[in-house]
Amino acid sequence: MKHRKTVLSAAIVTCLGFAVHAQAQEAVAPAAPNTADASELDRVVVVGIRGSLKQAIDTKRDADSIIDVVTAEDVGKFPATNVAEAITIIPGVTIDKAFGQGEKVSILGTDPALNRTLLNGQTMASADWFISDQPGRTFNYSLLAPQLVNKVEVYKSPEAHIDEGSVGGTVIISTRKPLDLEKTTISGQIGYLYNDRIEDGDPQASVLFGWKNQAENFGLILTAQSSEEGIRRDGIESYGTVTALDYRDGLGGGGSVNNRPMDWGIGAPKPQICVDACEDTLQNNLTAVGPNSLSAHYFEQTRKRDTVSLALQFKPTDKLDIEFNALDVSADYDNMSHSMFAFMGNAWNGLMNLTDVTVDGGVITRGTFDNALVVYDLINRQATVDTDSYDLKATWNDERWFASAHVGRSKATGGTGRQVYGEFLNWSDYTYDISGNPTLTFSGSNPFTDPSAFQIDGGWAGASGSPENSDWNTGWGGNIVFKPTWDEEKYAQVDFGVRFDSPIYQVRFGAKRREHETGQRMGGVSLATVAGYGNALASEFDPRPLPSNYLSGFHNTGDLANRFTIDGWALADYILSGDWLAPWQTMPEPGTFNDPSFVSNTWTVTEDVNAAYAQADYSWNGLRGNFGVRFVQTESNSLGWQCTTGTVCAADGYEQISVRKKYNNVLPNLNVAYDLANDVVLRASAAKVIARPNYGDMSNYLWLGPQTLTGGGGNPDLDPYESNNYDFSAEWYFNENSILAGTVFYKDVSNYILSTTGLETHFNQSTGSDSQFVISRPRNAGSASIKGFSAAFQQTFDNGLGVLANYTYADAEADNGDQLPFSSKSQVNISPFFEGDRWTARVTYSWRSKYYTQVDRGNYLVTDDYDSLDASLSFKINDRLSLSLDGMNLLDTEYYTYAEVPGIANTEKLVRGSYRTGRRYMASLRFQF
Repeated sequence: MKHRKTVLSAAIVTCLGFAVHAQAQEAVAPAAPNTADASELDRVVVVGIRGSLKQAIDTKRDADSIIDVVTAEDVGKFPATNVAEAITIIPGVTIDKAFGQGEKVSILGTDPALNRTLLNGQTMASADWFISDQPGRTFNYSLLAPQLVNKVEVYKSPEAHIDEGSVGGTVIISTRKPLDLEKTTISGQIGYLYNDRIEDGDPQASVLFGWKNQAENFGLILTAQSSEEGIRRDGIESYGTVTALDYRDGLGGGGSVNNRPMDWGIGAPKPQICVDACEDTLQNNLTAVGPNSLSAHYFEQTRKRDTVSLALQFKPTDKLDIEFNALDVSADYDNMSHSMFAFMGNAWNGLMNLTDVTVDGGVITRGTFDNALVVYDLINRQATVDTDSYDLKATWNDERWFASAHVGRSKATGGTGRQVYGEFLNWSDYTYDISGNPTLTFSGSNPFTDPSAFQIDGGWAGASGSPENSDWNTGWGGNIVFKPTWDEEKYAQVDFGVRFDSPIYQVRFGAKRREHETGQRMGGVSLATVAGYGNALASEFDPRPLPSNYLSGFHNTGDLANRFTIDGWALADYILSGDWLAPWQTMPEPGTFNDPSFVSNTWTVTEDVNAAYAQADYSWNGLRGNFGVRFVQTESNSLGWQCTTGTVCAADGYEQISVRKKYNNVLPNLNVAYDLANDVVLRASAAKVIARPNYGDMSNYLWLGPQTLTGGGGNPDLDPYESNNYDFSAEWYFNENSILAGTVFYKDVSNYILSTTGLETHFNQSTGSDSQFVISRPRNAGSASIKGFSAAFQQTFDNGLGVLANYTYADAEADNGDQLPFSSKSQVNISPFFEGDRWTARVTYSWRSKYYTQVDRGNYLVTDDYDSLDASLSFKINDRLSLSLDGMNLLDTEYYTYAEVPGIANTEKLVRGSYRTGRRYMASLRFQF
């Protein structure tokens, strides 16, 4: 069990002691009886779905810019385990569910990195848990529990006083304020979350304590939330693509159908086996593309999240308001990935063993192999994400002027503390087929059901031919790796405003300083295994079949659905104990400089931002809005390492390098709202905005795949995105709690950053010489445009029924025709609900069309369209207690990604990942006193 003692925990204990003491004092010396006071204390305020929708509509209607709002009651009523899932009902807001939960938010067809998420108007540091993720500007919404939230505002048009950095929109999450409470409050919920794929569940609990003194000038809110959830992802994967040309001529110095390996028994190359129709098909379709592997994927994870927040508010006078907010999130994301796959695209043990092939529409849809490589990888990762945020704000609000000062710090650490990777090999006869559902079929013995058929690679004998000698040519048994990440921002700002009795009723000014640092450190060591010592069999690590419902929902997968797994902790103990070492070997020490790939993945980016703004708010004869300008100066420094001694670099041969960049931006904006009638509001907005590159993109990291001759890297010289944004909306409030609205948007983006591929020459660790690699890097790819519209309808009826529905269309494309990441052309949300005196029910259906995500291993990756269905049902026992049942991912929709290759019609056949994560059900008892 982990025990963390922080400044926050000390503050909480102190404040709870103060609250108890104050309540005791009030009990000793109660106020004089007052009928009105007694009535107020007995009153229970119940806010339902309709009440919260009214708050959201009123906020939207009164706003001077184009925004959408979700209030606390809405967040509580949506079936959701984090804030991202709760706000998907907003038009133009979409989430990506790679692991079954919403973690990254896109707004109006933009990459999640082009949007900002602010907590109470300030940056909240964020870290990711998955080892392949680079630290970026996307916010990890899986960290935020819905119980923290008072309201969520999505600004689709900017205002000068709001922090810059968003092209799509800015999400401002506001927490509750103590002095807004009606009385002393204790509320929360206890629940149980069940996943039907895992066939097990976990407890959930949250509690809120709110108190304010009798003078109503000091109060506190303390919240605590604890959740645990098992994640299981079943699926089929491929780790890249190969071409017919690779089969014919080889890849990365390996063999091919025309260059078979030696048969040392006869002292000559093995005979060709891809002949006649097989040879002709390759020759006639050299640009055809097929998967380089096909994997039976099994991922399991336990997510534990403990959240504590503290809000203090003190108003010594009516004009002075002092607020302190603290948030501590501690989360564990330990996970295991079990991949068992045919590796037919392997340059040394796969390509040359092809015996039969089928090509359809430019895709190699079927291949048969004789004694080709089969691999079982088990990766055990211990990962955490911890976030601490502290924020202090003081505001003086007079009749004619106001001023505020704001300081704070937010820090997050995360990543993989330790990865233990074991790899087992086998050679078998098999056929893969992706013409329909991806299948793998073995002819002869099936290694997927035989743990003794898989063995760690022990290399081969040196000149002595004996494993008892240290000249043994070691194999690769896996690795031990660490990759922690961090993200921190410190900020200070001042704001000042003056009010007038004129059409321009308020002018405000402000300045802000932000100091940000983010980075990662990677290190490790490969396992140099020796036959006779380190070439263990998979059967030695408690093998067992996968659950009987493995790959349920998938159809006709052949032998992929019938496989075993082993105990990942037993394998980790074996590797970490050193039991695999030969007598002459010593336990290697993981380190950053053990391998060039670790060094290139170790970097830090610092970014200092100075900003100042001026904004005028106006209102005259039904016309209202604001205009202003924000000046921003950004200075960044990308730190990394480079080798100074040549192609092979020892630990002392690296030196730290620094790439600095500085730029200024002037960002004007205009928001106009016109009350055309009592129930019609027209809005328009024009603004220049920027979004800075992802931190990972700004780094000088580089990874290389020596066998596939692919890789990826960063680019410290990137310029920020710049965009001219234009929005127009019309809103008709035709009934109480009802609205029909339409919005048109256009974003003219310059300096757009896209990952593109190109040939680069790097040292190849496998061959000991330079090779040409296909490298994916982010580059400023010119301009792009994002244009589209959204339509939203909301209505409540007197009989308790109501409905929310919206549709968003976004056409996002770079001028050179490249796709823009995470942009779906179409998105639909429909959410009917019923709210009676005791029963409340709600169903939410969402669908988004396919979208491109990234470039990986030289391929554009596309996520196919998917839909989701969530539902909730609750029963109010009395004014203080209610029961609810939430269902999430009720369709258990397939999350399908594929490699898109220009010029190939059947590119959707090139599966890269096809996953299902199961339906989730949560039963909860909510209470409020």
